[in-house]
Amino acid sequence: MHFFVPKDDNFDISNHSKTSPPTTNLYGLPNQYKLEKKVAPISTYPIADFLAGIRAGNRSILAKAITCIESKKEEDKAFAKALINACLPNSGNAKKIGITGAPGVGKSTFIETLGVQLLTQGHRVAVLAIDPSSQSSGGSILGDKTRMAQLAAQSEAFVRPSAAGETLGGVARKTREAIVLCEAAGYDIIFVETVGVGQSEVAVHSMVDCFVLLLLPGAGDELQGIKRGIVEMANFLCIHKADGTRLPLAKEAQRAYRSALHYFPTPTHGWQPEVWHCSSTAKEGITDFWERISQYFEHLTKSGFLLQNRQEQALYWLEQTIEQELKQKFYRHPSVASNWEATKAVVLAKSLSPFDAAEQLLAIAFPSLDKKK
Repeated sequence: MHFFVPKDDNFDISNHSKTSPPTTNLYGLPNQYKLEKKVAPISTYPIADFLAGIRAGNRSILAKAITCIESKKEEDKAFAKALINACLPNSGNAKKIGITGAPGVGKSTFIETLGVQLLTQGHRVAVLAIDPSSQSSGGSILGDKTRMAQLAAQSEAFVRPSAAGETLGGVARKTREAIVLCEAAGYDIIFVETVGVGQSEVAVHSMVDCFVLLLLPGAGDELQGIKRGIVEMANFLCIHKADGTRLPLAKEAQRAYRSALHYFPTPTHGWQPEVWHCSSTAKEGITDFWERISQYFEHLTKSGFLLQNRQEQALYWLEQTIEQELKQKFYRHPSVASNWEATKAVVLAKSLSPFDAAEQLLAIAFPSLDKKK
């Protein structure tokens, strides 16, 4: 079967020649898969065709593949797992950069300005977002493509909003899987933007090679209020919006942060975190900052830490996924659910310790493990 790529990526996989595409369904696949009144589920398409579209760099197919990853339908989950495994051999070639900072610091503007510049250098840029939005709002407040309209409009760029209505663990896992798909699609630079609320920084740090913390001009209270853990994770601190009357404040903040970083231990990879300042609106300092980031990647590659860190991240996500899956299976167990309220009651009545109660419920959910003690 021929895999037709829709819209601007008008390409026929079978003969590598330009061709006029047939009328396609919403997934950009031939109409033989389209039902009379609705589009067939993503999971009904052959994985080989989806894989061909992703490897061809088709953004429409890539977006639909990520939608499948985000789906809660069991058939889509099975399809997504198979697709991720098929894409793994084509992953690992991109530079993954996490961007964090408080709301209003200009993360999206920074990414868009740098991203557009990188496109002119022949790079292909993807932008993903980590935003564990609330279940009640049902929507993501970060990653809206309209905030990066110029970048999203470029044929060699891909901007993807965060999955809405997800917990941090769910969003983080799906973002990591989306990274694999983006790498398989040929994007060699991937930005992961975080809302900057605390735990999301840890999630982003565990899936990128370089972590950038954006800050606003001005030292003093901001320097004292920043969380030490976030600073320790950062490879680069960058004072953003350093232009006009804010430039002197930015330089002052830069000196203050540089002084403060002397009290932090040297990272295991040997690269001491650096402090820069730049302005996306004035387009000043962006080029020099990127050159330094490129030198950082060269250092990681030569030292062997880039590969080592990626291997450690893979094992981290292995352990995290096991913990999350076990927790979900535990609470979904019928006997656990039926005994949950009674267990809480005896614990609150001090008839049973929380530790003993937990062990009893675990024995109910996982009896085979309990027998091996």
